[in-house]
Amino acid sequence: MSNSTGERPPHPSFWEAFVYWLKLGFISFGGPAGQISVMHQELVEKRRWISEHRFLHALNYCMVLPGPEAQQLCIYIGWLLHGTWGGIVAGTLFVLPSLFILAGLTWVYLAFGDVTLIQGVFNGIKPAVVAIVVFASWRIGSRALKNNLLVALAALSFLAIFALKIPFPTIVLGAGLLGAVGGRLAPDKFKVGGGHGASDKTYGPALLDDDTPAPEHTRFKLSRLLLLLLVGGVLWGGAMLLLSHPVLRDMGEFFTKAALVTFGGAYAVLPYVYQGGVDHYHWLTGTQMIDGLALGETTPGPLIMVVAFVGFVGGWIKQLFGPDMLFLAGFAGASVATFFTFLPSYLFILAGAPLVESTHGDLKFTAPLTGITAAVVGVVLNLALFFGWHVLWPRATEANPFTGGFEWFYALMSVAAFLALWKYKQDIMKVIAACALIGLVTTYVG
Repeated sequence: MSNSTGERPPHPSFWEAFVYWLKLGFISFGGPAGQISVMHQELVEKRRWISEHRFLHALNYCMVLPGPEAQQLCIYIGWLLHGTWGGIVAGTLFVLPSLFILAGLTWVYLAFGDVTLIQGVFNGIKPAVVAIVVFASWRIGSRALKNNLLVALAALSFLAIFALKIPFPTIVLGAGLLGAVGGRLAPDKFKVGGGHGASDKTYGPALLDDDTPAPEHTRFKLSRLLLLLLVGGVLWGGAMLLLSHPVLRDMGEFFTKAALVTFGGAYAVLPYVYQGGVDHYHWLTGTQMIDGLALGETTPGPLIMVVAFVGFVGGWIKQLFGPDMLFLAGFAGASVATFFTFLPSYLFILAGAPLVESTHGDLKFTAPLTGITAAVVGVVLNLALFFGWHVLWPRATEANPFTGGFEWFYALMSVAAFLALWKYKQDIMKVIAACALIGLVTTYVG
């Protein structure tokens, strides 16, 4: 399969790449799978800036790391094309439109959330969110749980967070250790770690082809690595020093930790964000967390941008700058959450990519990653149950978890939304839009 003229495409200018990354930031709907598919279609098939194998080679490395793999892939390819600044610009433009769009929508949600129109829309979206998270759990599990041992590990992680309330980072660490031990004792059971295999498709000669010599800026240099780590440390420490408000400092510390435990994608870190944002810091309520996930699903950018919603609501509720500057407080919280969540991704890629580029062989995924991926299934299933409880028993409390009546209509909507996603392969955006319309109609009719 080829759509080429047989010649390598010219090297894009920095500004040509800038325009593409900015465009991608506005059209990157559909979660990581959709975003990576869009990048593959544009960068591998149409523009041929990078070959299929090198694209997948970079993606496999990004999938090993904590953090949003689609954004990290942007950084990696931007770095390959135009060095450090190319990577920084690519990764930043991928999330910047989402920050401003989500901040605007969150302001509307907080300022006008009591309006019947807004309530109706969210009444419909909430059952869809339950279905989306259940579907995410099924989708991750169908890929990751290839044998009974991994199923047992997923069940163990579910019990750990559901019954024992063990913090998410502890579960990740424990699963990684169990995976490391299991990889030695039963290697056949732990050889199914995440990742994308190579493909034999070709789309014609690429600018960065399989046999293209590594550009000078991609070669590993210890001095460059040390300078990068120093700059990263200064950026993190300097930003923390500039945060004069204790709530913003708490956000900086918390979202830095969140960035380091996001193995398995955004759905896997949501329970950790919930534990911190709702239970510990009280930046928002459980119901608001569900609404934030719904907004995150309907905006471009990585789903982990829901942290911007959490930061915005936290800044607004805590009235960081007084009752007359709520939007500024919210935007400050959203910006802090976004900065500290994504800063580690730049360091992971810019520091590790030269080592990855030094070999074009397949990346070897470790047994600890397999263990962590299995544990993530149990954690996401717990999140689905939590969201379902909030939606189906909206008036219940932890002391009386099944009081106040069961919402049968929401349950039917959730089942229908799940079937639309699972059986009929419908797009998430279409499912959310349909549920929002149903919620709006029933609110006014009821």
